[in-house]
Amino acid sequence: MIYNFKHYIHQFKGCGETMRIFITGMPGVGKTTLALKIAEKLKELGYKVGGFITKEIRDGGKRVGFKIITLDTNEETILAYVGDGKIKVGKYAVFIENLDNVGVEAIKRALKDADIIIIDELGAMEFKSRKFSEVVDEVIKSDKPLLATLHRNWVNKFKDKGELYTLTIENREKLFEEILNKILAGLK
Repeated sequence: MIYNFKHYIHQFKGCGETMRIFITGMPGVGKTTLALKIAEKLKELGYKVGGFITKEIRDGGKRVGFKIITLDTNEETILAYVGDGKIKVGKYAVFIENLDNVGVEAIKRALKDADIIIIDELGAMEFKSRKFSEVVDEVIKSDKPLLATLHRNWVNKFKDKGELYTLTIENREKLFEEILNKILAGLK
């Protein structure tokens, strides 16, 4: 089930408004890498970063699944794996209980303790979870800065909730600097 997000959202325009940055792009372009690079740089600068990233699981060069890695504790769990399951997205069985117990809990901790929340990604697998939908809604309504990667099929749901960047192979280094600088300006 997909949940609707009709709430009061502010775009980041400067002082007093909550920063919301969404990164989209084609598969393999480097959205997760960009989010992780930004997270690592922010941590290096002393900021508390919360949330999670989603990395591919590969076997023999083929993608066979995805795992979640929390940004505060480095806890890992499987989000989805090729095969049969109660909840499916394409060829992947989605492990909602893992997402709820690890990913959602990481976001909840970030809402309380972090300077910025990073969610990688907002997409069909993740929104199979009611708890994930609810915590994303809570993040969007909060005054906590957010950096999220966005599956290209979800752009229309989130494009009016913050600033949207489309990552390409050609612009990824430039966007790293631009987005990092924007976040740093917003966190000061």
